[in-house]
Amino acid sequence: MRQLREVRLQSKAIKDITNGYPLILKDAIEPSTSEMDEGSLLHLVDKNGGYIATGYYGMQNKGIGWVLTRKEKEQIDKKFFAKKISEAVAKRANLYTSEDTTAFRVFNGEGDGIGGLTIDFFNGFYMVSWYSEGIYSFKEDIYQALDEVVNTRGVYEKLRFHTNGQYVGQDDYVSGEKGEFPLIILENKMKYAVDLNDGAMTGIFLDQRNVRKALHDHSNGKTVLNTFSYTGAFSVAAALGGSLGTTSVDLAKRSLPKTIEQFQVNDINHESQDIKVMNVFDYFSYAARHQLKFDIVVLDPPSFARTKKMTFSTAKDYPKLLKDALDITNEGGTIIASTNNASFNMKKFKTFIDKAFKEKNTRYKIIEEYQLPEDFTVPHNFPEFNYLKVVIIKVMN
Repeated sequence: MRQLREVRLQSKAIKDITNGYPLILKDAIEPSTSEMDEGSLLHLVDKNGGYIATGYYGMQNKGIGWVLTRKEKEQIDKKFFAKKISEAVAKRANLYTSEDTTAFRVFNGEGDGIGGLTIDFFNGFYMVSWYSEGIYSFKEDIYQALDEVVNTRGVYEKLRFHTNGQYVGQDDYVSGEKGEFPLIILENKMKYAVDLNDGAMTGIFLDQRNVRKALHDHSNGKTVLNTFSYTGAFSVAAALGGSLGTTSVDLAKRSLPKTIEQFQVNDINHESQDIKVMNVFDYFSYAARHQLKFDIVVLDPPSFARTKKMTFSTAKDYPKLLKDALDITNEGGTIIASTNNASFNMKKFKTFIDKAFKEKNTRYKIIEEYQLPEDFTVPHNFPEFNYLKVVIIKVMN
């Protein structure tokens, strides 16, 4: 039997939640949460017991749970989840009918009304990601709801709430057809290989779809450096866009075979491209020593990374990253600066860019900006949930 707890909200939290804020912060409630079970339903009330909203208790790095409804009589059951998923699917109707793109986000957590849950579509297969034990406790109702709303070729899942945020390897298959991997998906007519049963990652970050298209459209006749390249998705986009050559740099050893695979599924000779398995900052030094310069440099680092030599954080080290990139960018060239760090907004990100260029005594012009694509719905009036920030910068001198 699911626990139902009446929880009194602090006055500031009442205003925020009444105005549509979906996240329940730890300091938003008065009683202790120590005796609550993950997945408990929270009847959120004011100091007089007046109803505000219903949520669920689920610990994750953002808070202690999420608001599900502001209707006191609404039941949190299979019908509720089916309604939410159905509304989300309807919003993506144009993507479902696209012949050019066969991978996208179907359900984006709090943006579609259920924080802690995302659902992605990969050429008929669905991948459900769970961000707390609390939301995972609803899995039976949610999987049944998903089956009612869409025709699933097969379903896989990612449990992203293990110890210290580390993903624990497991068989991610849930139901339906078992996929044969790599599975080939299309994105703006470009092919990418994905694996839904290979740890935390799939092989592509779907939130960068519009940025990859922009790179594709601007790469003709250009040399391109793709740093923190992962499986080389940006490099593929550049090569298909007519790049003179791409260089992909990532520290992870598996980036080499994964990047080769991405080139191969697009019939690109990987030997004509440069793939380096090394620390990006070491590569900057290497390139500077060898007087290598590029027309386009892609910077898409993780929010935080630690190696034996150094610790990198986008919140404090992005200006240094940009300055190193400037040293190997041709005059009149382009830097694609990206971050998915949700702890600062676009305005703050632009101060990092300005700082780096001023310290290098170099003029610049911002020519394009991107945030999350349309399928990554964010809550209305709460831009802090739009975590992706991408700025395309022209180097002026």
